[in-house]
Amino acid sequence: MRLRLWVIGVLLMMGISIFAQQETDSIFIERALRQAPSGAGTLHFARLFIGRPYIAYTLEKNDEEQLVVNTRQLDCTTLVENVVALTLCHAQNRRSYADFCEQLQQIRYRGGIINGYPSRLHYFTDWIIDNSRKGLVKEIQMRKAPFTAVQTVHVNYMSRHPQSYKALKTHPRFVSLIAEQEKMLTGRQFRFIPKSAVRNTKLLRSVIHDGDILAITTSKAGLDIAHLGFAVWRKDGLHLLNASQIHHQVVEEPMTFRKYLSKHPAHTGVRVIRLNN
Repeated sequence: MRLRLWVIGVLLMMGISIFAQQETDSIFIERALRQAPSGAGTLHFARLFIGRPYIAYTLEKNDEEQLVVNTRQLDCTTLVENVVALTLCHAQNRRSYADFCEQLQQIRYRGGIINGYPSRLHYFTDWIIDNSRKGLVKEIQMRKAPFTAVQTVHVNYMSRHPQSYKALKTHPRFVSLIAEQEKMLTGRQFRFIPKSAVRNTKLLRSVIHDGDILAITTSKAGLDIAHLGFAVWRKDGLHLLNASQIHHQVVEEPMTFRKYLSKHPAHTGVRVIRLNN
């Protein structure tokens, strides 16, 4: 009897905790949308998250796939998704928590439909393609400087390392579905700016705008993108606003983006994505 009462008490406390977290998220989101100035873009909303802790795998908490809203703890992808959802809601004059959730689902899932773990846009190239198809973003592609490098996508990391993903360990049948998605992405080519060309120049300032999404390309086998953030121009050059595993929180990197890239040998350059709003 005592054990049963203890279990009930724990479940109740968990329910209250989850409700409190959802309420915290909804209050933050609706306040952010209500108080945003006219014309607020991605940088305005991204800066609201500065100082919030970096936590990985916040989307992997449920056995079955469902929309997870967490504005309290972020990784590089969830920071970008939360900011994009807020920015698009603001541009469309949509101010409610329900509006935000609807927009977040549109961004995070293929075709905006949740249909199990494989329906989430796991590889950022897939994310760009799907959200470009929806008309939400566009990737900047030019056949001239500074886009002098070409990335030929070759992804297979998830299907080759299923033990690294909770859902793939729990549902082994998903591995073949992920592998099919990887095959569809593999071989696609995109122009990017090599890290040697990331300099404080008039040309780069004309190509990359404040608030653009910066997707860092990588030489790591099986992956397309290593890290994400937002472009911030300062007098000394381009900087990255990101959910940083190094700083353990959301920050505007004090070092320039050029120096940041130089500290990571596997980083090869950057793809540039802009919202259509």
